[in-house]
Parts: sequence; structure tokens; C-alpha cells
Amino acid sequence: MADDVHLISSLPPLKKRAASMHKGEAGRVFCVAGSVGMVGAAALCSRAALRAGAGAVRTGMPWRLAAVVAGRDPNVMTSALPETEDGTISAMAPPKILKAAEKFHVMLIGPGISTNPQTVQAVKSLLPDVKIRLVIDADALNAMALDGCKCLKDVDRTVGWPILTPHPGEMLRLLGKEAPGDLKDDHANRLKVAAKFAAKNKVVLVLKGHQTVVTDGRQAYVNTTGNPGMAKAGVGDVLAGVIAALLAQGLAPFDAAQLGVYLHGLAGDMVRDRIGEIGILATDIIEELPAAIRRHQSEPA
Repeated sequence: MADDVHLISSLPPLKKRAASMHKGEAGRVFCVAGSVGMVGAAALCSRAALRAGAGAVRTGMPWRLAAVVAGRDPNVMTSALPETEDGTISAMAPPKILKAAEKFHVMLIGPGISTNPQTVQAVKSLLPDVKIRLVIDADALNAMALDGCKCLKDVDRTVGWPILTPHPGEMLRLLGKEAPGDLKDDHANRLKVAAKFAAKNKVVLVLKGHQTVVTDGRQAYVNTTGNPGMAKAGVGDVLAGVIAALLAQGLAPFDAAQLGVYLHGLAGDMVRDRIGEIGILATDIIEELPAAIRRHQSEPA
């Protein structure tokens, strides 16, 4: 219950780097993202992870799309995965994903992968076998919902609780029934529902929207950054990449989620202050992330 949750407002620090740091120490993120018609989701989450500080990012996607993403951003490595006739990740992909992700610290799964039945099956069979930290977003959440969240029970938590990043509609699907009250504008109810789900399922939950809630069921943070101009396609993919990058840099799951939503919103606010709300694009937020991080690092503890 929300009454039992400790509300916090302080933010975790993001330490400045040692001069001797190499890319492996900056964190490696493996993204499972994209499908035909949703190549942008893969490009956005992977580039956001790099801009948020990950030392290396590799993105696994249907084989026909790998060259497209590599051509759009040479900073991102790619892995071509078995695909369906519809150009989505096939049910045969999990072994190749697990092999490709062996040397990575975090797996982000979900942006733009679709709810093709084979892709849903791939998600359900993959999640219990992942042995690195997890960020579960977008269509991977929808796949879990179709499974009644059964596969979530078997996710490895020895490396830290998985981070789930639903918007209100995805949250309703995860609940399996309509939640009592409003998950969009009723902020007290948002906190209550999020905390209860997080505690029951042993996850860090990021319930997105105005005043995004981050909770593990014991503590909660209500975000203060962000603006209506960020209500734009692709912005959630950017957030998932930012959180994955912070998790790969060694932050605890709750801290990575909390700082991720703050920096993501701060970058959006900095773009708004420069060009106004109406024309903000997800790519604008990505390119503002380094300045947002620098501002956070310069603020007194």
C-alpha cells in the first residue's frame, strides 16, 4: 500500500569518471528492439544508451533490419536475429540473443518488437534465461501481460530486480484487469497501484506519465522534471535506453530508474527552454542528455 511506502526526493549521484576508465568499465548494454515499421525504436533506445554513458551498445533485431540501423548510427553494433515472415524477431531467436549478450551487463528488451505471436513466444522463453540485469519495456511488457506475467516469476533476481517501464495502458494489461481508479491523472492512485505491483512481483516499476512514479514497493520517487512537449512517439524508447545505460554503469536498479527518469525529463525541459514545447522530438532529447548529465553532476549533493 502507498501509505507504507517511503517517499524520497534526493537523487543518486553520477560520479565523474576516472582518467583510466575504458569502455567496458562504462557498461555494456544489449538491446533487443525493432521490427519492420519500428526500426526507429531500435535506433532511439540504442543511441540514448550511448548518450547516457554506456561504453558499448549492441542491438539485436530481425536480420533484414540490422544493416539499416548500422547505417543510421555507426556508433551502434548490431546482431542479426532469426525473423518471422512479418519482419519480427522469431521464436528461434533466444539462443542467439543469449550468446550475443554474454559479455554485456544489461539487457533492454521490448522497444518496437511487436506482439507477433512468435515474438511473444520469444520473449516468454528468453526472460527466465537472462543472467544479466534487465530493463523490460514496451512490447516485451505486452508479451508478459499475454502470459499473465508468469514468465516474470522465473526472472533471475540475483543480479538485481528487473526494471519495468509501463505507460498507463501497459500497466493495465500487466494487472490483467482494470485497475481501480485512474492511472493517468490520479497521482495518489498511481503511486498505490505501482507500489503494490512492484512489491508483489519483486520489480522496480517505472509508471510513466506526468509525475512518473518509480518504486520497488518499499520506497518511491515521484519525478519533477519533464513537460507536455515530451508526449511524442519515441520518447519512451529514449527513457528505456537511458535507464539501461545507468544500470550498466553500476547503479542499483532503483537508483538507475530514478535518475533515469529525472535526467530524461531534465533533457526534455532543456530542449523546451531552447525551442519551445510543440516541436520537441525524441532525437532532440537524446542529444541534450550529455548537457543534462553535466548539470546534474555539477549540482551540490
